[in-house]
Amino acid sequence: MIKKILLAIVIAFSMGATAQAQKFGTVSADDIMKLMPEMTTIQTQLEEASKRYETEYQNLGTELNRKVTEFQALENDTTTPDAIKERRIQEIQELQQKIEQFRATAQQDLQRQQAQLLAPVEQKIMEAIKAVGAENGFTMIFPAGVSFYQGTDVIDVTPLVKTKLGIQ
Repeated sequence: MIKKILLAIVIAFSMGATAQAQKFGTVSADDIMKLMPEMTTIQTQLEEASKRYETEYQNLGTELNRKVTEFQALENDTTTPDAIKERRIQEIQELQQKIEQFRATAQQDLQRQQAQLLAPVEQKIMEAIKAVGAENGFTMIFPAGVSFYQGTDVIDVTPLVKTKLGIQ
């Protein structure tokens, strides 16, 4: 991956030798995203969904604890047939599997919701970066922190993108 990035930079520089002076910039899209007004709403929606999943997870845990407690009482009872005890063990194991499956599904759903909610914001930021690049004659704009070396002539366009988006 690093070799590909370096190769792209070398190619860009060699192409620039025959063309006009090239202008490079960097941008911190993460910093911009944190400042977007939509992020408050997105964060609230994700927290609410997470709380709903957490409540359901706790309910399942309470049910599991109840079943385990009931089984422990049966286990000490010598009059309870082994078939009933085995059935209760099976119910507990099934509930444990159900809880694990629920947790995995909840995590996947929260990740899907996050990606779905962030997509329009990411698109908006990308469009602003492209517009700033075109308006200011940049050859390339890289994510901040990607390069091993950055000369003094590379411009941080993060403030220009923030202005384009109307955020401080």
